[in-house]
Amino acid sequence: MSSAGQTMETAHGLEEAPPKVEEKPEWWASPATLGLLGFGMTTILAGLNVGGWIPAGAVLSMAIFFGGLCQLIAGVIGLRKGNMFATAFACYGAFWLAFDWLNVNVTYPTGTTVSAIYYGVAAFMFVWFLVTLTFTISAPKHGIGITLVFVTLLIAFALLTWMFDTLAAGNTVSHATSQGIGGEIVLTGLLAWLVATADLTNWNYGRKVIPI
Repeated sequence: MSSAGQTMETAHGLEEAPPKVEEKPEWWASPATLGLLGFGMTTILAGLNVGGWIPAGAVLSMAIFFGGLCQLIAGVIGLRKGNMFATAFACYGAFWLAFDWLNVNVTYPTGTTVSAIYYGVAAFMFVWFLVTLTFTISAPKHGIGITLVFVTLLIAFALLTWMFDTLAAGNTVSHATSQGIGGEIVLTGLLAWLVATADLTNWNYGRKVIPI
């Protein structure tokens, strides 16, 4: 493969599985830029919401179309190209759709306490902490940029689990603490944006313009 045809996957030695002889040559481009932008932009908005800087509406709208559907599409393309790590795009696309559903469509039986709702959200975040841990273990095979994205995302889910568990116990989370957690989430999204920008730029110029 020529340098101009390199993607984030192939640049780190993760060649896509070759098609069988009877199949037509693969014509799908790398979905990394699309998936990372969908994840990164939605995550930035989510961090701004957690920090109290913007309302939830912008996050929930983005979670359906860009963070959700576009990442699912990126995941399907990546898996079709033989890249198992593209499972991450499908997973986090499903995360954003589930997150939107949790905030908009879930109804609770009469008498459900606020504490019980917060414990449910804390459990939701903890499960995604475990999913993120699964990908973080393999992230170093994909370079420092992807590794930083998953490490900061892992920290974000740990902080969100703690925050909602604290609220469920009837304790308060200070505004400064919420802003700190929101800022860490924004950082995660910015790192994903940087890796997406590097992936697209390096592919277009056929060389490592942005060394990620």
